[in-house]
Amino acid sequence: MNTTYRYAPKKGLNGKTILTLSIVAVAAILLIVLACSCFATVPTGHTGIITTFGKVENQTLEAGMHFKLPWQKVINMDNRNQKSTLTLVCFSSDIQEVDVVYTVNYQIEKKNAQNIYKTIGTDYFNTVMTPHINEAVKKMVAHYDAESLIDSREKLSTEIYDVLVKDLASYNVQVVSASIENIDFTEAFTAAVEAKQVAAQNKLKAETEQEQANMEAEKAAERAKINAQAAADAAKIAAEADAEVAKTKANAAAEVTKIEADAEAYRKEKEAAANKLLAESMSEELLQYFYIQGWDGKLPETWVSQEDFMTILDIAKQQQAKSGE
Repeated sequence: MNTTYRYAPKKGLNGKTILTLSIVAVAAILLIVLACSCFATVPTGHTGIITTFGKVENQTLEAGMHFKLPWQKVINMDNRNQKSTLTLVCFSSDIQEVDVVYTVNYQIEKKNAQNIYKTIGTDYFNTVMTPHINEAVKKMVAHYDAESLIDSREKLSTEIYDVLVKDLASYNVQVVSASIENIDFTEAFTAAVEAKQVAAQNKLKAETEQEQANMEAEKAAERAKINAQAAADAAKIAAEADAEVAKTKANAAAEVTKIEADAEAYRKEKEAAANKLLAESMSEELLQYFYIQGWDGKLPETWVSQEDFMTILDIAKQQQAKSGE
């Protein structure tokens, strides 16, 4: 038995069906796109600014996912602490070229994000901050000569920071901190500074050596002075000792002389007293007796009268009395 199979041809999609499917697909895609455009995500640390056809709405969005109208846009303003570094070419007060690497940390507050976007935009760093940083750094650097910039780096950084805080506050930008990362000079100036430093070090070394020599000389002079003073004190002590010995000897000699004089005076006093007693005890008869006892038996060759003899005797008595006194 022969069996014959017949395959009926498949019927294709007609044009109407394809059009319908296409419309459905486009509608689905449009619905998906429309649904996606109704949601916006604000990252952490940002504030969402809503605009409707370019107009800034009064409403702001916190971090997270939010519903919005499809024709609205959400611009995210960064509220975090941000850091930017600029390399600036400046000139010191003595017209030396100085390259300054300046770093600033800044941020905006949530409450000011909408106003900043309205008045400045999202690129507020380049629009507002960069010109003010340029002006502040160059202005402050121009107050110092090139050499003083090296020693006054911290002071200069503080002065620039104070200027920026005041200027940028009017734009609702808060300067958290700022610092000078590096100060670089031309090769010619750097070589001159190095040469000056070498000269200063050599001068300091020479002054130190001179001070050391002066100290040693002063110490030697002090030692010599001390030795001389010691010798002078020793000589003075010896002289005082000799003087004391001489004084003692002189006092002793004077005392001996006084004692001898007192003894002699005492002897003379006693002798005078004895002579006085003797003179008082003498009479003419006793004198004649002594005269006779002392006569050698020879007659005198000179004769005097009795009156003259008595005169001579009186003179002898007077002289004896004077010698007794």
